[in-house]
Amino acid sequence: MKLSRRESVKRRHQRVRKKINGTPERPRLCVFRSNNHIYAQVIDDVAQHTLAAASDFNIESNSGATCEASAEVGKLVAQKALEKGISRVVFDRGGNLYHGRVKALAEAAREAGLDF
Repeated sequence: MKLSRRESVKRRHQRVRKKINGTPERPRLCVFRSNNHIYAQVIDDVAQHTLAAASDFNIESNSGATCEASAEVGKLVAQKALEKGISRVVFDRGGNLYHGRVKALAEAAREAGLDF
């Protein structure tokens, strides 16, 4: 039986999460992408605490699910993480393929100063 797209994403995400883990020194930058929005969180998995978060609801030009909006979310989450003293993270693409909006968010976060 063929898997739905959402089930495929969940399986990929489980595979990714087996290998990466956020620590206090190097937390996890987790991305969730829906059809209409994109969200990013910096998470310390040891303390089970979200250190910084951003979504396309937080940006000025809420143009919906576009690469430009994703890039702005990446800059915003990087800025919030740097304010809290976090410069190194582990990138968790959330089971999504690394292209399009996820790639735009990651590259913008790198340009804004996060190291991963």
